[in-house]
Amino acid sequence: MKPRAVVFDLGKVLLHFDWMRAAQKLATRSKIPAQEMLKTLDYTHTVIQYELGAISSQEFFEHAREAIGFNGTFEEFSPMFADIFSEIPAIICLHAELRQRGIPTFIFSNTNELAANHVRANYPFFAHFTGYVFSFEHGAMKPDVRLYEVVERRSGCRGAELLYIDDLPKNIEAGRARGWQVILHENPEKTVAAVRATGVLD
Repeated sequence: MKPRAVVFDLGKVLLHFDWMRAAQKLATRSKIPAQEMLKTLDYTHTVIQYELGAISSQEFFEHAREAIGFNGTFEEFSPMFADIFSEIPAIICLHAELRQRGIPTFIFSNTNELAANHVRANYPFFAHFTGYVFSFEHGAMKPDVRLYEVVERRSGCRGAELLYIDDLPKNIEAGRARGWQVILHENPEKTVAAVRATGVLD
């Protein structure tokens, strides 16, 4: 079946990310070195709560400021924390081609408010999706089925009508279990070829 809509994970599919970039910047204003800071920025309970939307950006900042000894303001912390991304050109070009053909496209991401706002402000391609499903806005993270249900409601598509691209097997399997067509992203060349093989661009 030819897909009616294409769903993209964000991190490591459309954008690379590197937490060390944030750690090195934050370390210039903090009491602990960058390498140790990675333990705080990684998927700790507080970070997960933030990506679930259970705590606000301000609350997350207050926690981080105490945990790493950051001596700046929220306005200084935010870009340091969120500036971890770099584009994956081949997948961004693929998305542009899909939109030129009138194919609805969606971002489907476990992420937080600061990261989403940073990407929106700094990466023009991000404005050209049909819709966005972020974990922090719905209180659930992939592979929780509740978040996949949001994608289905937003897109108006079900089962094989959806083509889903993600770099994590557990997330892909949750989509497959709902009958979605899925592509495990391993590298841009393979992903672009796999998308073309579905016939969505024919």
